[in-house]
Amino acid sequence: MYAFLKKKYIIPVVAGGLLYVGASFRNDFFEIAKQIEIFTTMFKTVNMNYVDETNPGELMDKAIKNMLMELDPYTVYFNEQDVVKFKINNTGEYTGIGAMITRKEGKLIIKEPYKNYPADKAGLKAGDEIIQIGDVSLSDFKDDASQLLKGSKNAKIDIKYLRQGKTNNTTLVLEEVELKAVPFFSKVDDKTGYIVLSQFNAKASQETKQALEKLKADGAQKIILDLRGNPGGLLGEAVNICNLFVPSGETIVTTKSHIEKHNNTYRTSRAPIDTEIPLVILVDGKSASASEIVAGALQDLDRAVVVGARSFGKGLVQRPIDLTYGTQVKVTISRYYTPSGRCIQALDYAHKDKDGKAIRTDEKNYTAFKTRKGRTVYDGGGIQPDVELSETKLSAITEALVKNDGIFNYVTRYYYKNPAMGDKIPTITDADYADFKKFLKDQKFAFDTETEQAMKKTLEAAKKEKIDEDIKNEVQQLLTALQKSDETQLNKHQAEIKELILDEIIKRYQYKEGLYQYYTKNNSEIKKATALLNNPAEYNKILLK
Repeated sequence: MYAFLKKKYIIPVVAGGLLYVGASFRNDFFEIAKQIEIFTTMFKTVNMNYVDETNPGELMDKAIKNMLMELDPYTVYFNEQDVVKFKINNTGEYTGIGAMITRKEGKLIIKEPYKNYPADKAGLKAGDEIIQIGDVSLSDFKDDASQLLKGSKNAKIDIKYLRQGKTNNTTLVLEEVELKAVPFFSKVDDKTGYIVLSQFNAKASQETKQALEKLKADGAQKIILDLRGNPGGLLGEAVNICNLFVPSGETIVTTKSHIEKHNNTYRTSRAPIDTEIPLVILVDGKSASASEIVAGALQDLDRAVVVGARSFGKGLVQRPIDLTYGTQVKVTISRYYTPSGRCIQALDYAHKDKDGKAIRTDEKNYTAFKTRKGRTVYDGGGIQPDVELSETKLSAITEALVKNDGIFNYVTRYYYKNPAMGDKIPTITDADYADFKKFLKDQKFAFDTETEQAMKKTLEAAKKEKIDEDIKNEVQQLLTALQKSDETQLNKHQAEIKELILDEIIKRYQYKEGLYQYYTKNNSEIKKATALLNNPAEYNKILLK
């Protein structure tokens, strides 16, 4: 009788659930079909009736990309040309010039040539502006000029570039460029090893493992893993790097979505290298995605002490999906969660402020979670270090100098005024800093802080409304006051800015390798991490050992 009643009442409930899901699906499908029909009709009508000739491909491209801008910056549509241009190669190798380049204000600038790679062999230096590639003058070229620097191995490309106002010529010979995930490792003292992990490509865990084993063989009994500035990469490599320090079977990260198939749990699956060696992980505001998975997981498992500044907070998972006609869309499908249950994501793109910017969770609304041993940690986006260092978080004025190339451009001039420095490490004197401030003033450097941008927008709006004459003097007075404030901030954060100037100078003469070598003896965060590792009582206290 009971079995009969059970069947009698459960079957309608299950059927009701299926009916609800089915109805929900049909409603969603109907709404999508309805909107597609509206859009298709509108698109055809506009193209057939508009007063001037239209380009349907360009219109559709812009329509799709603008639509996706309403979601998050990681959900991106790639047309046929984009797929060719931006197809990601996660092997860590590509045929190219071996340099970091950037395009600003229509100019293609060498930001950093890598030692002994094509750009370096061709004599290109940081700060050089490429003005012609082959027969193509970049002044007339509006597409992605970096694509002109790609080709088959051993291909030769003639380059014309500007250096300190003088035009020069050189020839690049393309070759396979291997981007190392671990560009540097060394011992910072007799018993402390230091590993720089700069990206999570397909070789990241292999290179980290090799560095760890080599350092241990050389007598290292403590490790600093530097993830500062690491933007992330392959999720599997983040799990494998954690696996170097924790046993097989540990949960490292979970992904959660409203779509069941996108819910996954990622666990370690290999034998570890060392589950006991004391470990400090360095992070900063540019440590993102896979970097945050490593730092967050090892923090939650009480396996490492995290030192530095709160990480970036990129906890959205993307997957590329092929579309028709060779196009592709990269879609955000889920969110990352650390072993304690914390969401890494900082910005809520589903809720935006009046300016259309995603809202960041207020600190008072952070949720508390517990590590394996019961330590309290919080979400709110990114990984909050166990030991926060003020020097790791840059001031707003310094961020502006970095973002707008104030330091980069000054050091370019410095380099050519001091050509024979070699391996010598200079001291940035007060006279040098005064020269730096004069350089910014002479170049009419725009800090473009949020306040300055807001004031300029106010003035622009006033001009449109033809009331600018009424407020022009007041706005100008405020802008003048802001400029004085910039001067005050430059003086207040002089030590911080001097360090970044020196870092950039060292890179110019000794490449990135020289900068890492300098860091092992002089970087404040590495010194403090080393001091913590050399104080077992303090280290164990943090981890509740």
